[in-house]
Amino acid sequence: MNKNFYVTTPIYYVNGDPHVGSAYTTIAADVMARYKRTMGYDAYFLTGTDEHGQKVEETAKQKGYTPQQWTDIMAPRFKEMWAKLGIEYSDFIRTTESRHKEAVKKILKKVYENGDIYKGEYSGKYCVSCETFVPENQIVNGNHCPDCGKELRVVKEESYFFKMSKYQDALLEHIDKHPDFILPRSRRNEVVSFIKQGLQDLSISRNTFEWGIPIEFAPGHITYVWFDALTNYLTAVGYENNPEMFDKYWNNAEVMHLLGKDIVRFHAIIWPCMLLSAGEKLPDKVVAHGWWTSEGEKMSKSKGNVVDPISEIEKYGVDAFRYCLMREVQFGNDGDYSTKSVVTRINSDLANDLGNLLNRTLGMYKKYFGGVVVNGATRDKYDDEIETLWTEVVKEVEEQMNIVQYSKALEAIWKFISRLNKYIDETAPWTLAKDEANRDRLAVVMNHLVDGLYKAAVMVYPYMPTSAQKIWNQLGETRDIHTAKVEEVMGWNLLREGHVLGNAEPIFPRLDLETLEVPKKDPMQVNEDLEVENPIDITDFDKVNIQVVEILEAGKVKGADKLLKFKVSVGDHVRQILSGIAKYYPEPEKLVGKKVLAITNLKPRKMRGEISQGMLLSTEDKNGLRLVEVNTEVENGSKAK
Repeated sequence: MNKNFYVTTPIYYVNGDPHVGSAYTTIAADVMARYKRTMGYDAYFLTGTDEHGQKVEETAKQKGYTPQQWTDIMAPRFKEMWAKLGIEYSDFIRTTESRHKEAVKKILKKVYENGDIYKGEYSGKYCVSCETFVPENQIVNGNHCPDCGKELRVVKEESYFFKMSKYQDALLEHIDKHPDFILPRSRRNEVVSFIKQGLQDLSISRNTFEWGIPIEFAPGHITYVWFDALTNYLTAVGYENNPEMFDKYWNNAEVMHLLGKDIVRFHAIIWPCMLLSAGEKLPDKVVAHGWWTSEGEKMSKSKGNVVDPISEIEKYGVDAFRYCLMREVQFGNDGDYSTKSVVTRINSDLANDLGNLLNRTLGMYKKYFGGVVVNGATRDKYDDEIETLWTEVVKEVEEQMNIVQYSKALEAIWKFISRLNKYIDETAPWTLAKDEANRDRLAVVMNHLVDGLYKAAVMVYPYMPTSAQKIWNQLGETRDIHTAKVEEVMGWNLLREGHVLGNAEPIFPRLDLETLEVPKKDPMQVNEDLEVENPIDITDFDKVNIQVVEILEAGKVKGADKLLKFKVSVGDHVRQILSGIAKYYPEPEKLVGKKVLAITNLKPRKMRGEISQGMLLSTEDKNGLRLVEVNTEVENGSKAK
């Protein structure tokens, strides 16, 4: 069996500080790399920063730096955060490094020489924040990005295109033949559905800004940031300069990309097509996780509910924080991070189940045998049950980790820990200790408990490395648990007769929810330190012409499921506005006669052959989307100020 393993996080954009989302992905990759090493793999773990693109160039300028100066300030913040979270990566890549620039040049050259790059012109809507063009059929709320919600720019420029459409059938065939290529399966279905709509060729160059990697065969053009960024996975394993390393960790390894669901299409469509064109092996798994909310609400600076990993590890300790992130939600699903759930999880799983098991076991061994391991031979059915369960748990953990289900793997480990606690009650060591004739049986029981804890430490090590080492140390093991292998702890009687156990010290103190819960803010209290997202000046607002319009006619646009067509009165004239709100208004004719707000100084544009001369304003919440209605007594054409 191939025993090389390569796991990556996305490279994180340098325009913002690390947050709970990036911490989640990076901890997940760290756990996976550590787990694979315990299973005997040679595991390589990559993370890093994405430092090119228009957004970086613009932000640097606003801050008064050159783009390179700005990235040099931001990149170390990620390294600092990962150190605090106990992340042990093999390599940290920055896309401004010369090795990466050479790798990008190499893959571009290969794809170009394969006849898959051609010169053309691009005209369309572009999201600077997401660094991607948005097709007309995906635009939301008039002129906004479907992913981040920010307003799109019209971009028209000479561009070089990658023939991504050429690889549509090959990619679908690969996905079909490799059911675990995209995980979880729900994401796989989304990607397949998207591909079947028809892949378009990809614009891979820019010539309207300068911060990027120049394209050798296209003077004046720089590489599209996603074509640049995705190549980092090859760079770090020697694609451009170390064929031996590349052969080991790419060609002859299990390659796993971990990422957030918002960038799954880039990794599961663009990236494989690039590799197919360049003649390189595709990754084995592209695994997308969900998003985190905080106390049931979307995280937002303006709400002040963004989870800061540093403050969380100060409250709970780094291992407890890592454990809760990995245990609380099934990898792939969205999750909610709340103080109550974290405290409950720490008290129940860590303090009660694991911590209490360790304290009771060491306490009893010291009391009954002076803390020195004694051999025994008298067995009963409970010993067999424990040993059988251990074998089953190791197998189940392996199965769950192979499909990247951390919470399920931890659930299996805790099945074993809970069974050890039950074993204490079943065998009642305190009763056995009362009769010297039961001393041999007592030794067997106590040895199963210390052996079970020794094994449990190896299993929880990937998630909680420091705590696992403490468990080993309290069991009298002086070795570094980093070197532990599951295979070595499969058997029993691991701690030989005469082995001296250590002393029990609490590793997971119980927490008091009341002292940790942040008091709810008075909703009527003004927050003087309010942080406003995407702040604008009053002069910016004055540029937008918002007027009251009366809906005269409303109906569906032929051949467009999402679009509605409105004829509206602006007071002194009538105009037509299209809006992608059909699913919220299945009977649009009922809107006739209502007065709503509209932006009336947007440039007119064609959609599905129909002209749209403005944008209707709407609100959106958990109940759906609704137009902003105005009292019918307000005159048509009145301006909002």
